Amino acid sequence: MKNLALAALLSAAAATSAFAGGKNEVVMEMEPVVVVEETQQTSSAAGVVIPLLFIAILAAASHS
Repeated sequence: MKNLALAALLSAAAATSAFAGGKNEVVMEMEPVVVVEETQQTSSAAGVVIPLLFIAILAAASHS
């Protein structure tokens, strides 16, 4: 009985490894989708305001 179970197990293992990777992948040809996002326009001075405020606070703190 043990030999029969072992034989069944080994044959099942051999059968599954024989088909491993044997399937072809499904190739679906799709056109790429172009996504366009509108950006919010900001002034060029927006990136300068915070560093200038930081420098002004440091200067005020150093004079005190």
